[in-house]
Amino acid sequence: MSVVKPSQGQTRLTWILIVGGFLGLTAAFVLTLEKLALLKDPAHQLSCSLNPVLSCGPIIGSEQASAFGFPNPFIGLVSYGVIITVGMALLAGASFKRWFWLGLQAGTIFGVVFIHWLAFESIYVLNALCLYCLLVWAVTLPMFWYTTLYNLKTGVIKTPKSLASPVGFAQRHHVDILVGWYLLFVIVILVHFWDYWQTLI
Repeated sequence: MSVVKPSQGQTRLTWILIVGGFLGLTAAFVLTLEKLALLKDPAHQLSCSLNPVLSCGPIIGSEQASAFGFPNPFIGLVSYGVIITVGMALLAGASFKRWFWLGLQAGTIFGVVFIHWLAFESIYVLNALCLYCLLVWAVTLPMFWYTTLYNLKTGVIKTPKSLASPVGFAQRHHVDILVGWYLLFVIVILVHFWDYWQTLI
């Protein structure tokens, strides 16, 4: 299998993986500690429960918070640890084979799909937000986005000529698209919890 050579955009991806992985790992670690504290003492005051909207209580004890039968933060402890390792390896000049990049792509796809499901459940079903979860959502989006753009640019992901134009557009407007993605999250949160936000004005 061929080794994917470094290209323009790898430095950006490297730092996104390192910094984003560190922030995601930190959030997962704190959520794990909070979950353990809650198991020891059901009356434990969660550090991320600040008001009726920014409240971890309804989330951390829900079925959605253990989607695979164990606390979701356990996934973060492993996956973000791997992400940091990959980022540090790239920083040290490592080159990876195509199958490795496809594996990273699959992992980031899982991550971005998972956080969108969690966001929907959190906002529309549980009617609450967790600050640490918001941080996880925020760092997972660019990890997926820039891993995808890098794999498209280097040919790890093969695309037909008919998609050359939209792929080129995405490469040129990568920041605009990411900002728009963030804004969509913000708008959804503002609209859904608008009755509460109004009380703060």
